[in-house]
Amino acid sequence: MNHPLAPAELLRTALADLLDGLPKKQATQAVDRLIANYRGRTPTDAPVLRDRSDVAAYAAYRMPATFEAVRGALGALAEAAPDWAPGSHTDIGGGTGAATWAVSATWPAPRPVQVLDWAEPALALGRELAGANPLLNGTDWHKARIGEALTLDESDLVTISYVLGELTTEDRTAVVAAAARAARAVVVIEPGTPDGYTRIIEARDALIAAGYEIAAPCPHSSACPIEPGRDWCHFSARVSRSSLHRQVKGGSLPYEDEKFSYVAAVRFPVEPAPSRVVRKPQIRKGQVLLDLCRADETLARDTVTKRHGTLYKAARDAEWGDPWPPHSAP
Repeated sequence: MNHPLAPAELLRTALADLLDGLPKKQATQAVDRLIANYRGRTPTDAPVLRDRSDVAAYAAYRMPATFEAVRGALGALAEAAPDWAPGSHTDIGGGTGAATWAVSATWPAPRPVQVLDWAEPALALGRELAGANPLLNGTDWHKARIGEALTLDESDLVTISYVLGELTTEDRTAVVAAAARAARAVVVIEPGTPDGYTRIIEARDALIAAGYEIAAPCPHSSACPIEPGRDWCHFSARVSRSSLHRQVKGGSLPYEDEKFSYVAAVRFPVEPAPSRVVRKPQIRKGQVLLDLCRADETLARDTVTKRHGTLYKAARDAEWGDPWPPHSAP
């Protein structure tokens, strides 16, 4: 069996090779435009990735962050359903294939995969990059209109990552409905912004109405306890920064944190987390403050002190987005 981290290492190498031949000035100009689009500010009925230079810039700049965000969401699904693994995968609007790489990292086995995107240059580059990952040999890269006309074959897992913000309201509704008809599990990931969270809540509501149960991040399938307009649910993934990241954004840190919102919904038995850490834990002298979303449909803060023994150590090790208490806790 391949090591779970192997796809991540392979992707970094493949992207480094791509970046070597990428004109920096052209890449920077393309990235500036793509940043606004992926944050969901310019819904459109045309592909965001228009040509090879756009696609190369996207892959080098955004693919590592998308990969880590999707892997974070899939990891939460895997924790909630430890005995389940997808036998097939469809990625809607998959572009250069970050979600397919994340699936192969989470469940490292070959499977039939279909990547659907309306940008042929993205599909071509995705196919090229996937050649470095033996687990993606069974991938079909297929051009498709992502919108109301979308039809899907049945699939164990459907992913929709960083796509809904590019679509009109009508197309968003149709795409989520198509996924709900086709899949046993649907995972939707959007930027961790108030607008991205709003799109996640819309998708979550639609999936629950279609008969799905929420596996993650929520510990329940009832209404989100966050008051609209006052806060939003999002998480963070650590991403190694490439030279293109540093050129575009400046700064010297070798990493950045990708903020994302997500929902994972299923049509099979699942054990959601008892509660979920929804903010970065605050570690103070002798205590840890954990902001939690609970199974009783409330938000609350737990204070864990040294008197809690091994639970205190677990709290000091807890990270934003983790289930609480951890499975290993007494």
